[in-house]
Amino acid sequence: MQKDLNILRYEDAAVCLPVRLRKAALALPEDRKALAEEFRLRAGQPMTVLLPTGEVSLPVHVEPEELEGLCDLATEFSRYAAVETLREGYLSVRGGFRIGLCGTAVMKDGVNTNLKSLSSAAVRIAREKPGIADGVAPGLFRDGDFASTLILSPPGGGKTTLLRDLVRRLSEGVGEYGPRRVSLIDERGEVAVMYRGEPQMNVGPHTDVLDACPKALGIPIVLRAMNPQIIAVDEITVREDLNAVSMAAGCGVRLLATIHASGVEELRQKPLYAQLLADRVFRLAVRVIPTEAGRFYQVEELPC
Repeated sequence: MQKDLNILRYEDAAVCLPVRLRKAALALPEDRKALAEEFRLRAGQPMTVLLPTGEVSLPVHVEPEELEGLCDLATEFSRYAAVETLREGYLSVRGGFRIGLCGTAVMKDGVNTNLKSLSSAAVRIAREKPGIADGVAPGLFRDGDFASTLILSPPGGGKTTLLRDLVRRLSEGVGEYGPRRVSLIDERGEVAVMYRGEPQMNVGPHTDVLDACPKALGIPIVLRAMNPQIIAVDEITVREDLNAVSMAAGCGVRLLATIHASGVEELRQKPLYAQLLADRVFRLAVRVIPTEAGRFYQVEELPC
């Protein structure tokens, strides 16, 4: 019988682990493998698997040298090639997996240049959900063009997964509207998951990815360099992000972005986002609504 795709992704992620930890991870029952979101490794503590209900301990303690081994496996024993993201606390791995790291920061002139003496790691089991945007994308066009859109949900609600699939869908083309040139500013490497210049996630054939670059810096770069029709970003969180997307909108580029909020009313209550609404940078919102049957996506017009 063919294995569930979620189980296969779990087992692919386990390949990143040192042998002893990998064996413990692969011994997990398959019903739990299908739901697992992360492996959590902390030096001197039991390895755990993060499920929707919380962390479950495995019968194996993590040795400090195994964290170093994890880093070596993830970088294919070429840490120097990954130092730019390592100093930011993460590594992108072939296959679309992302490893978050903690340890001792190596500081120089007030700037972190590397991590050493690794103390913990989180291996995210990234899963694509191709097709979840198919029913949403046609409703994001107004007057023959894509309307700048916000994706809204509380943390962990599935915004990034929907963003990724909307980028793919817009890049491929939505019905009569045809493909769009999309520039994706993937600041934390979680959307496209770039590995040696190649997206490990399907973000579409007409998408250009600027990886590991802050949004406020990246948006002007792609405006100058890539002539985008749509700029996509994950998690607008600070005023510099807001200023950059407003500038892009003033250049005639459409925006697709995510924000932590349950709905428009919550946006109104936060000064930063209230200004975003007042400036009319975005025209539509997609609310991610959890239900017992799964996530439901509701498109709403933003207030004038």
